Amino acid sequence: MKHFTLPLVILILLSSCTKSLSIENEAFQKESKIPCKNNCPKITIDVPVAKNIPIVADSINKKLLSVIKEIVYFGEEPLEAKDYDSLTDSFISSYEEMYKKFPTETFGWEAKVKGNVEYQSDQILNIKLDHYTFTGGAHGYQGFRSLIFNPNTGKAIFNDELFKNEKEFKVYAEKEFRSKYNIPAKANINATGLMFENDKFQLPQNIFYTQEGLLLYYNSYEAASYADGPKELLFPYEKVSKYLKYQ
Repeated sequence: MKHFTLPLVILILLSSCTKSLSIENEAFQKESKIPCKNNCPKITIDVPVAKNIPIVADSINKKLLSVIKEIVYFGEEPLEAKDYDSLTDSFISSYEEMYKKFPTETFGWEAKVKGNVEYQSDQILNIKLDHYTFTGGAHGYQGFRSLIFNPNTGKAIFNDELFKNEKEFKVYAEKEFRSKYNIPAKANINATGLMFENDKFQLPQNIFYTQEGLLLYYNSYEAASYADGPKELLFPYEKVSKYLKYQ
């Protein structure tokens, strides 16, 4: 049995306590080897990678990989990629398989994901993913994804967990949304051409903590047509702090 002197035990404990979560971006890229002149298929992923505290970092990194797989994966079966190298390989392989079947119709595939730490405090770690994919059709799809974590545990914080009372915040947010986008208070929320499901205002799928305030961000198709583009609403923290659990 090993015995440690008291000073050594204290030194070990202090060194473990001084570790802090670090996040560094890492980039992954792959291009098709099929000869091409223009719009050569490629995928680029530049993603924040958490380090230094294994359990916390592992939770954050697994969630990020899972979401990015959803964004760039092309196919019908669940993707089994275990890391970003195999994910980029899969995207290019899917293109090359499609090209073999339809060589004159398959071109210009692209996937880009750029992640960054949008906001960080003792309570919140908010990572933003700016992504674009094109795998055929009239146009590609660009959007933003918000991933919010507890920086002390690495566990994801979901939108309904952000608020002390989500219903109260939703009422306030709808009032401000109507004011910004000139929708009469008593009119249907879709009266001016928006596309909220079931004609009812909803909070967006993506909520961001930013330096300027809390941002509600509706990607294209979420609340309006592609032509109308995304919708957003920014609340200074002093106006919404009473609704928030975390800041």
